[in-house]
Amino acid sequence: MSPQPATQDDLDGDVYVFPRHLARSTTVGDAALDPLRDLGWDLHHDDLGNAYLTAPDGRVRLGYLPEGEDDGLWRINAYRDAFGPPVWGVCFNADAPTEFVTAFTTALATAYRDGPDRYLARPVVGSLERDPFLAVDPLIARGWQFDRPSPDTFAITSPDGLATLEYAVGPLDAKSELDSRSARWHLWSGTNVDRPFWYATASTDTPAALLRAVTESVADPAPLLRWRQATHSYVKSRAQLTPVLPPSLPSPTPLDVQRALAARRPTAVPAASVPRWSTTSRPALPGPRR
Repeated sequence: MSPQPATQDDLDGDVYVFPRHLARSTTVGDAALDPLRDLGWDLHHDDLGNAYLTAPDGRVRLGYLPEGEDDGLWRINAYRDAFGPPVWGVCFNADAPTEFVTAFTTALATAYRDGPDRYLARPVVGSLERDPFLAVDPLIARGWQFDRPSPDTFAITSPDGLATLEYAVGPLDAKSELDSRSARWHLWSGTNVDRPFWYATASTDTPAALLRAVTESVADPAPLLRWRQATHSYVKSRAQLTPVLPPSLPSPTPLDVQRALAARRPTAVPAASVPRWSTTSRPALPGPRR
């Protein structure tokens, strides 16, 4: 990627990381929490420092769990009945790029404003708006390739082979989908599924529009901004890093050019005094000849 000049609003980092699926978490979750906090969702913390956001109707809940029982840093669940079991669940682990989580919570905020018919919209194969494979389209458009790693799994892999979206076929255990990586959708980066750089999962009934928001972010060709010294925030051995260029200066105006030239023009030196002959001048007498 060619270096891009930075702007004053774009300086939370000194390198661009490409491709973006080789970035990792920024470890600051505010950007992903803000879309839901802006809707007035209730925020509270437990004694360990975990944060919880709850929708006003109690039917969508987000946990930001740095002190959770596993590496599932972000857990988002939706409920048809606030006192019943989850209808769908999504998890991003502690290393997942924060921008991908933000894409999800931003889409969730939009769906929540539109009502339960949106944020509880069960995927329907063949539907124009709810087909689950709408989530795959952004990846296909960026050259990701289909694969069949096992009889019960379809996969689509990035051109560099370092990111994969898997779709499990057949019946799945509802509880396992919410509590483990054995979910319908499994998005991960790395060379070994058992030791990924980062991962995210989504259960069977997660709305297709929310899944698509994540894959659109993953497929975006724009690099992600990180600090070079924060090597935990990108895959150091694989990612391409491009330094951030300093902000470009504005082009000078004609008046600026005139002033600059005037400042560099040397001050005029007065001419030296030169004696001049006049009609009243007395010529000097010649000296004696030798």
